[in-house]
Amino acid sequence: MRIEKKLSATFKKFSESGKSGGIVLILCTLVSLLVANSALGEGYLHFWHLPLAGLSVELWVNDALMAVFFLLVGLELKRELVNGELSDLRHAMLPIVAAAGGVAVPALIHYLLNGGTPTQAGVGIPMATDIAFALGVLALLGSRVPASLKIFLTALAVIDDLAAIVVIAVFYTAQFSLVYLAAALGVFAALFLMKRMLRVMALLPYLVGGALMWFLMLKSGVHATIAGVLLAFAIPYSATQDDAESPSHRLEDALHKPVAFLILPIFALANTGIIIGAGWAGELLSINSLGILLGLVAGKPIGIVLFSFIAVRAGLCRLPLDLEWRHVLGAGLLGGIGFTMSIFITNLAFAGQPDTVNASKMAILLASLVAGVLGFAWLKFMGAPLDSDPDTDTMDLEQDERA
Repeated sequence: MRIEKKLSATFKKFSESGKSGGIVLILCTLVSLLVANSALGEGYLHFWHLPLAGLSVELWVNDALMAVFFLLVGLELKRELVNGELSDLRHAMLPIVAAAGGVAVPALIHYLLNGGTPTQAGVGIPMATDIAFALGVLALLGSRVPASLKIFLTALAVIDDLAAIVVIAVFYTAQFSLVYLAAALGVFAALFLMKRMLRVMALLPYLVGGALMWFLMLKSGVHATIAGVLLAFAIPYSATQDDAESPSHRLEDALHKPVAFLILPIFALANTGIIIGAGWAGELLSINSLGILLGLVAGKPIGIVLFSFIAVRAGLCRLPLDLEWRHVLGAGLLGGIGFTMSIFITNLAFAGQPDTVNASKMAILLASLVAGVLGFAWLKFMGAPLDSDPDTDTMDLEQDERA
């Protein structure tokens, strides 16, 4: 059984949608940039701020549609925890440690430049990795990279997303209401009990409860997208069930294409209308922009490789047999593609500061482009898989042989 057999059908769909969905995302970003800097720019930017049912169009995108994106992230995280790479601590330790480095070092770089300044709140921006784009680059490389690198990067990016979710919940909370938060958590508890005690397998009750939880979370001041993650963990999933019978899998499978081809492109259109003014080069040299650029382009690969190397040398984990440090460096470079999550955190960190938001997004786009090109080029020329026996090329056997 080859390593590729370890990749579930869901993961393959995720990679495939990331490849083609990433192209759509890039096109939407280019369209948004071009329109925002054209004669239509003022009307285009004004559209996203039009009121709609109590919120602006932009907030409906960022708070409601992105809750569906976070729901998908939560479902993917739960799958990894139940029967994926993160279900076995022996396999999970390497991506866990790597993700910790990929979060800590970029945040430290930004803080060292911005600590004690008005832009200190942007410390969370370079912590994030765009899982869709990173896996999309690997999909473009195909068989030029080891299959276990795809598993490693997937697990790393999922943990990275979890860290970003925690950061959003803890540090980017608006005016806080304990009553609404308690009510939202009460709905979550009810959904969880419905799963555990009543064994309800229909999706509709969970989706209705999730919508209520989203509303209560929005009113609580904690970012409403967190409701998507909580809902993911309330929906029934069992590693022993056939995929077709698992409500969690059915929903995850149904969300892949809408998220890749509708929700994320709309998010890009709403959030990448960056005005490139005469002083754009100077804005990239501000301490906040430098913190973002250095954090994503340099901090991510340094943190991922350094923490992984220390963990391996300390005996906490091992590299799979078909991976070398050059592959880990390639994953670290791709980890610098922040895009969706970084832009999302930017909107929270600098709410009400349009100039800072604009400059931050410009830095994110440039850093993500540089990281993606560097990661692709490095792995294309240096990431060829090691020769191995196809009859023994499994993750489990690799780990046993190293033990």
